[in-house]
Amino acid sequence: MFTAPAYAQETEAGPDAEAQDAPETHSEVGVEHDAGGNFPPFDSSTFPSQLLWLAITFGLFYLFLKKVVLPRIGGILEVRSDRIAQDLGEAARLKDEADAAFAAYEQELADARAKANAIGQDARDGAKAKAEAERKKVEASLETKLAEAEARIALIKDAAMRDVGQIAEETAGSIVRELIGSDVDKAAVSAAVKAARG
Repeated sequence: MFTAPAYAQETEAGPDAEAQDAPETHSEVGVEHDAGGNFPPFDSSTFPSQLLWLAITFGLFYLFLKKVVLPRIGGILEVRSDRIAQDLGEAARLKDEADAAFAAYEQELADARAKANAIGQDARDGAKAKAEAERKKVEASLETKLAEAEARIALIKDAAMRDVGQIAEETAGSIVRELIGSDVDKAAVSAAVKAARG
């Protein structure tokens, strides 16, 4: 608005007029700027264009967020979610393996205990059978020795009894000789002793 009259004056007046009018032009421009110098964002005449540029900028920013930023964020979240799910699945698998290993360990421990008990029972049974066999062997040996001792005792008893009979006959013969003063028939004394012992 200010430039058009200055240009018109320059063409009509010529170069001399331009030189004379130059200081006035500057002073008029300065006065006009000072008089209407509002900050452009607060100028009500620029509100429609500001709103238009705000809408365009917001729309472009929205499209940028929708097409570029949000898909990347969604992809990152999905990757993290998948990784967390995989980690949880791996942890569950490892827990199942650990539980299975613990159950196998418990089973092997129970089997080992059962085998140890069986081995101990077999050892006890074997020792008991061996002790029983030794006892029977010792008893048989003792019975044999006892039978031999009883046989020897019987022999000694028979020998002693024979000796007792002979001693009795001799003693009876001596007593009768002393009583009657003469020798006695040995056959009669022996028959009398046998009859008394019998």
